[in-house]
Amino acid sequence: MKPTIGKKYLITTDNWFIAPDGESYRSAFGTIKGIMSDEQTLGIKTNRGSTNWYVQIGCMLIAGCQIHYAVETPEVSFTPPTRELDHEGVIRPNQSLMSAIYDADSQMNKEL
Repeated sequence: MKPTIGKKYLITTDNWFIAPDGESYRSAFGTIKGIMSDEQTLGIKTNRGSTNWYVQIGCMLIAGCQIHYAVETPEVSFTPPTRELDHEGVIRPNQSLMSAIYDADSQMNKEL
């Protein structure tokens, strides 16, 4: 299944990445703007040791070799996850400080 240009997707990457806001994320959510070759994005043709395609989602590009999952969805929750931790026999909720999902469309809205 090929991603549809103009639809919103949640893309999970193989590794953490630094987004334009300077924070680390594992996924990006936004509108697919294009699927492009290495020549279209970098201006050069790469060798077989490099990725040769990229997805533009919102304000960022993700190398094809880093995409682990791509799910079409109209919205996601950016609420930081809560996990239960067992500390000295007592279960306590522990909420992360931030979501692991970067809102790639939010930066686009700030620039408009």
